[in-house]
Amino acid sequence: MALVPYEEGAGWGARQLHSPWATFRFASRTIRLQQDWRRLGVAAVVWDAAVVLCAYLEMAGIDLRDRSVIELGAGTGLLGIVATLLEHCIPRAVLTTWTACLSHVLLSCLGARVTLTDREAALEFLESNVQANLPSELRPRAVVKELTWGKDLDNFPPGAFDFILGADIVYLEETFAELLQTLEHLCSEQTVILLSCRIRYERDHKFLRMLRDRFSVSEVHYDSRKDVHIYQAQRGSRKDDF
Repeated sequence: MALVPYEEGAGWGARQLHSPWATFRFASRTIRLQQDWRRLGVAAVVWDAAVVLCAYLEMAGIDLRDRSVIELGAGTGLLGIVATLLEHCIPRAVLTTWTACLSHVLLSCLGARVTLTDREAALEFLESNVQANLPSELRPRAVVKELTWGKDLDNFPPGAFDFILGADIVYLEETFAELLQTLEHLCSEQTVILLSCRIRYERDHKFLRMLRDRFSVSEVHYDSRKDVHIYQAQRGSRKDDF
């Protein structure tokens, strides 16, 4: 999410955006995120597009088991945190040390391997939210890295990710070319891109046209209450189940 402080005002949701904390319930856990509008602007508040995409990942039953996931413009980290927490649990019977006759069923949980990215100025803030909301055993599976679209691509292996996630990152027309360049670099033929956003202005439609010039794109979900669309994109004409 680009570091662009919006002008102060009494617009929709201003009170929520200016709150120092935002709390959510996903993956059977309470997630409490710090927000800092005044210091970091739009990068440091939770937007509806992120909430809707988190709910889609959970309710649609998308299998993120040990998948390699990267989030672009991670901001507060909500989406990447939820992707890490959405574990696939496999029963495993083990004998206790107290008695050879008693066995307990433990859960061996394997979630996604998530790289959360944003610009350098937001990384400390992002890292603090990630560390505060992941249990210690999952923290090694969530890595925070700097990524300025179109500029830091040598730090990321081309085509190395199974999923690319982005929530409300399509709003500055001057970043569209760099964002598309970044998507193309990170994608393999099998990579699934999921982007959630509101379609508010002509520039949003322009981005979708640019995206369709490079990828096969379909709308997979629309939340009418929050007016948020989720688009899936892949190279070529692949529409594999995921």
